[in-house]
Amino acid sequence: MSTDGLPVGHRFDWWGRIIGEQIMAVSIDCPRPADFYGGVDSIGTPATTVSSLRLSSLSGSRTSAHIRRHDPEDYYLFAAREGRIGLEQNRTTSLLRVGDLGLYSTSRPLEADFSADGRPVRVEMIRLPRALLPLPLDAVDRLLAEPLPARTGAGALLAPYLTGLLRRAPECGPAELAGLASVAADLAVTLIAGRLDLADAVPPESRRQALLARIDAFIERNLHDADLRPPDIAAHHHISVRTLHELFRERPETVGAAIRRRRLEHCRADLADPRLRHRTAGDIALGWGFRNPADFSRAFRAAYGMPPGEFRQAALRGAPGALSDK
Repeated sequence: MSTDGLPVGHRFDWWGRIIGEQIMAVSIDCPRPADFYGGVDSIGTPATTVSSLRLSSLSGSRTSAHIRRHDPEDYYLFAAREGRIGLEQNRTTSLLRVGDLGLYSTSRPLEADFSADGRPVRVEMIRLPRALLPLPLDAVDRLLAEPLPARTGAGALLAPYLTGLLRRAPECGPAELAGLASVAADLAVTLIAGRLDLADAVPPESRRQALLARIDAFIERNLHDADLRPPDIAAHHHISVRTLHELFRERPETVGAAIRRRRLEHCRADLADPRLRHRTAGDIALGWGFRNPADFSRAFRAAYGMPPGEFRQAALRGAPGALSDK
């Protein structure tokens, strides 16, 4: 949803209603309401919601009166993507910049300021219902408005995961989206628990999903390494190879198959990129970890129904269906 298509004079009031209905009741103020822009993309399940907000500079205030009228009793863990976010809650004040993570609660008074230099502020966030959070809530409240680690541990995984989930959402069905959103919630819980030194309080399934997310990120970062094998992945994460294969048992593909599929997906994208037409298909394959062009060609044909060269020609001339999956 966005303010696009709405009369200029109605956009700011509309945004206030949307925030009140979708997140929490809040009083907002904007320095230039006539020029206001707001948009939101959201993926919702009963247990969590992942959202991306784009909005003009504004400030917001949630008072005790707002809370008494209605409190959805949620936490929101958010990532600042563009602009700056000033936050004050639970006697803590901070200024979050691009790349930072923060946490706020709908159950305590809040002051927030979203600002950017003539551009929309962009925020990605995940809703965590208080009733479902498997951690002591008084301890979680100590983190409100405090910058959270975004470049290490679960924080380094959560931020790009939210971006990827929102970007790929149109390609996913409801069941797959629910599963992906659940993984995001597990990462968020793991991040909060780690900050509170309460890792043992995280349920086993959440720990499992967080470990799988770390493994997925490690594989993605190392696809270019032709020697990437399950023993290397297991050793990096301090688990046995048997445990690694057990983690993948409920997935539709083995560890090796997952590595090969991801390499093929990257090769396919590069072959369709006109900016890379100067690189041969063999060079692209070697760059993504295939040991030789012949193995790559066979795997590519099996996956997409045509040899790499034929696919590239069809993709670069914009043939219908060239970029659709087999």
